[in-house]
Parts: sequence; structure tokens; C-alpha cells
Amino acid sequence: MQKIKITVAEKIADRIKAEFPTAEISGADVLGMFEYPPDPAMGDLALPCFKLSKSLRRSPMQIADVIAEGVEGEEIEKVESVKGYINVFLSDSYLAGKTVSEILSAGENYGKNEDGEGKTVVLDYSSPNVAKPFHLGHLGTTVIGHSLRRLFEFSGYKCIGINHLGDWGTSFGKQIVAYKLWGNKKMIDEMGVDGLVALYQRFHEEAENKPEMFDDARAEFTKLENGDPENTELWKWFIGISIEEYKRTYGQLDIEFDYYTGESFYTDKMPAQVEKIRQSGILKIDDGASIVDLSEYNMPPCLILKRDGSTLYPTRDISAAVYRKETFDFDKCIYVTSAGQSLHFAQWFKVVELMGYDWADKLVHVPYGTMSINGAKLGTRSGNVVWLKQLLAMSVEKVLGVINEKNPDLPNKEQVAEEVGVGAIVFNYLSNSRIKDISFDLEEALDFNGNTGPYVQYTYARCCSILAKAGESAKSELTVTAPTESALVKVLAKFPEKVREARNVYEPSVIVRYVLDVAAAFNRFYHDCQILSAEDEAVRNTRIALTAATKTVLGNAFGLICLKKPEKI
Repeated sequence: MQKIKITVAEKIADRIKAEFPTAEISGADVLGMFEYPPDPAMGDLALPCFKLSKSLRRSPMQIADVIAEGVEGEEIEKVESVKGYINVFLSDSYLAGKTVSEILSAGENYGKNEDGEGKTVVLDYSSPNVAKPFHLGHLGTTVIGHSLRRLFEFSGYKCIGINHLGDWGTSFGKQIVAYKLWGNKKMIDEMGVDGLVALYQRFHEEAENKPEMFDDARAEFTKLENGDPENTELWKWFIGISIEEYKRTYGQLDIEFDYYTGESFYTDKMPAQVEKIRQSGILKIDDGASIVDLSEYNMPPCLILKRDGSTLYPTRDISAAVYRKETFDFDKCIYVTSAGQSLHFAQWFKVVELMGYDWADKLVHVPYGTMSINGAKLGTRSGNVVWLKQLLAMSVEKVLGVINEKNPDLPNKEQVAEEVGVGAIVFNYLSNSRIKDISFDLEEALDFNGNTGPYVQYTYARCCSILAKAGESAKSELTVTAPTESALVKVLAKFPEKVREARNVYEPSVIVRYVLDVAAAFNRFYHDCQILSAEDEAVRNTRIALTAATKTVLGNAFGLICLKKPEKI
């Protein structure tokens, strides 16, 4: 569609120049003004002439009337002037031929672009706290982050995924205290991260009546900071157990990271950055703490060092950003975290700028809304959690039950259940705008009717089944005879634009909504049109080609939202 839009835009620009010789307008200008009409009866492309009115010194209606008369081409069926809009109706046969031919020849590369050629993007996402398993609240950063990684890779960028583990801080003092009081190696070997969580929760239960335990925790963490052998060994053990657990979940989600470098990795890199802040003349002492005053920028002060000289999150994040720039020379460094951390990122981004780093504007925070269960905030301390591994297992079990009921002889049904069950959870989450707060409803997530992951995966499997029965290669010479064929082509043609849109606004839900549009358009086409049984050979070939194109587009789009492609369900 984009190539055709460019061609039409150039023709309209030439027409404007012919009628208004003094006009300074290019095809790119027209392209940027194009809209997709909300109703197909209003055309395939619309150009509002209101923006041209001032420069051309004519009313929008006059401009539209004059220009619409002379825009012609093989890709254009007709052009209408309606109330200040130029409505362009594209030739169905031309669009179908160009679009399907491009999809079938490009295959898995359809929709890709080279916008990021020679550029590097670092993505910091997932980043769970060590010694705690994934709960539902971790799903957002993990799947949004990885979807963004795939979108940028699809656009030619070199991507580096970093899991910035929460592996440092006083919470480890609590974990060590709890382990020494109530834990043992046999217990943790048998229970893994679940055992560590049980100890952590017990610490907070006991500390409610024994607040001195918090002093004990700070003391144990201080020992860890000072390199105490016993605490260091326990800390490394807890981390190893945690990463092993995380990788199992990441495996289910088909997610890999290039680096697991947590907060502790930057411990020896922080003093140099604190000194640079001091040398920049922006470090101030306030009640014993070291801060950067950001009142000039309408923000609270950014804390760099506590009274006792210990570091905080901003110190670590600044040091990590400097290390990543020096190591990877990124063109963009993206942080996917809860919207609740927006102020934190705004503060330390500003500090990086004030330190004199000219790449501060390459730091990007991508926030997402909060996740709750029936309105109650998730929290490991409170025990109000849904462990992600348990949720995925429940979803897979439900899918397997449906398969055993409706298609018990399905080959590899356990694998299919895994792909569909995990996909249902991921798709359900990514279908929401990322900034939207979500109150998670388990029944809704596992509802396999309607606009769900299983629905679009079933549509993909339906395409595979039709093509397997066709037993021949799809041809790109098309004879479009039905409205639902034309409608399907127009949806498929928009995929490259949707990729750019989703990447530019850091919004995977753009792809999810697009996938639903493709599935709906294909299923209307499937319902209205005979495919394999069509008597006319040209019509049959056209419909097989449309099915093959749909399979390709769905498959490529699935890859961008961490969704698997089962060929049979």
C-alpha cells in the first residue's frame, strides 16, 4: 500500500503544481496528509484540503474540485471531491496484483524495512527481582519489551536485550536473615525459588512484631557489600536458582536475552559517575544526603547518595547507561518499566544531560500501566500474587482439554496446547494499550471465544489446512471478483505501515489489533467465497493466493508479538 500511496501522492502533487504554479508542495507532503477513510464507501485514501487552503488561497472545496478532475492512473479506479476532501478509490485488481505478488515473493521478509540499518538499540526489560519467581505483574515489561525488540529487529536495527536483574539491595539482607533463621539447603534444593519466596514472606510476617529484624537485615546486607564470604556465597546461590527458574519461563515465552547484568554488575562503576556529577558542579549536600536539585525542571531532587554514602537506584541507572553507551555505542537505549517509575527515569535522564553527556536524548522510557487482581495491587510481601508459571500451566491445561474433546487425534497435541495456551495469555495482555491499567481477570484471559490469541492462531491454522489441500503453489495473477477479496487485500497491504507505526510509538497493541483485523477479513472472505471448490480456475487460483498471502502476513505479525504458529489445532 505504501508504494501505491507514494505514487498517488506524487500525482496529486503534480496536479497541484499544475493548477497552482506558485505552490511549494511535494509528493512527500501529500503523503503525510493522507488519511484512511473510516468507511470504504468514502474511498481507500482521503486527502483533506483544509491544510492547503491558506497557502493556495482557495477554499478546501474549490481545491478538491480542481485537483480531483485530473488525477488518473492504472492504480486509480476513480477520484471524487467531497466537501473539501479528495477521495481516491484504488483499482482492486491493480492493488491485489501488486500486494499479493509482493507478499508471496518477499515471504518472511514482507513488512520488513531498513530504517535501522547501521543503528544499535539497547533494550532493558523484564528485570525481575532475584529470589522471587515471575508473577503476573512481570508479564508487561517482559512481553512488551521483547515485542519491541522484534519490531526493531524487523526494521533492520541491531538489538541488544539486557535483563537488568534486581540483584542488590537490602531485600537480600532480609532474604539472608530469613534463610539463616528458618531455611536450609535441602529445603531450597527441593523448593527452589518458591522456597525463597516463602522465607521472604515469613520475614515480613515476623518483622511486624519484631521491627528489630529490619536492623538485622541491614546488617546482613552491609556484610554482603563488604564481601563477607558466607553472605556472598548465599547471594550467588540465590541468583543462580533464580536465573534457572526465569529461563524456564522465558523458554515458554520464546524469549532470550543477550546479557543478565543486574544492579550488582555496576557497583564498581558508580564511584566514577558520582565523581563526574560532583565535578559537573550539580551535586549538593542536603541534610547529609548527596542530591541533584531539579526544581528548575519542576521535579523533586534526584538522590545520588544516602547520608551513609550508600548508592540508590539513580546512581546505578546512570552508571549502567554510561557503561552501555561506552560498550555498545547505542543509537537508542529503551527502558520498559511501569508508569509508576516515570518520574524516576525523568530525573536521572535529566541528570545525565546535566553531566554533559550529549547522548542523553537517546534514552527512552517506555511506561506501561499497572496490573492488579480484582483491583488489588500485586505484591510478593502481601502474598497477593498469581505466579506466571502457574497461570501458563492452567492455560495450557485448559487448551489441552479442549483439544482432547474436539480433536483428540491431533498430532503433537501437547506442543500445540503449549503454543496456544501460552499465546492466549500473551495476546490477552498485548491487546491492551500499554499505558492502560489492567485489572486481570483469569476467566477473561482464558476465554477462547472472540478476539483472542486462540482465534487468530486458529485462523492461521485454517490457512495452512487450505494450502495443504490445494497441493500447489499460489499464483500472483489475480482475478478479484468479490468484495471480501478486495477488503482482505487492502488489510494485508497495510502491514508494512503497521510495523512502522507500532515501532515508532513503542506500542505492540498496534500489531495485535492489526492481526485481529486480518483474521476478521480472512474469515469473512472464507465464509463468503468458495476457495478450493471454485469452478473457475482463475478465481480458484486467486483465492489460493489470497490464502497464502494471509498465512504469510499472519505468520510475520505473530513473530512480532511473541505468538507461535501452529499449523494444526
